[in-house]
Amino acid sequence: MAKAAKTKKQHARASLLTKLLVLLLLAGIGWQLFSLQGQVRAAQAEKAALAEKVQEKQLENDALSADIAQGGTQEKMEEIARQELGLVYPGERVFYDTSN
Repeated sequence: MAKAAKTKKQHARASLLTKLLVLLLLAGIGWQLFSLQGQVRAAQAEKAALAEKVQEKQLENDALSADIAQGGTQEKMEEIARQELGLVYPGERVFYDTSN
């Protein structure tokens, strides 16, 4: 009978160790799921920000396409010369607001 009692104790220990191991594995899996959920939220926020940038660039491209379709008008050429190249008419004075 001593042998049967010893086997029962060993079986109980093995059963307890198995339960602890399963519990640890479940806790690890739960932690990974929690971590992945945070990563998914961050990726969704980044996706929304990038979609907004795409929309802005699409509007900019549409405006540029409309400018190309109109051709080079005198007003458009002057606007480009002033804004992008900093050109002015001879004798014209330009004042810049440096208070900002």
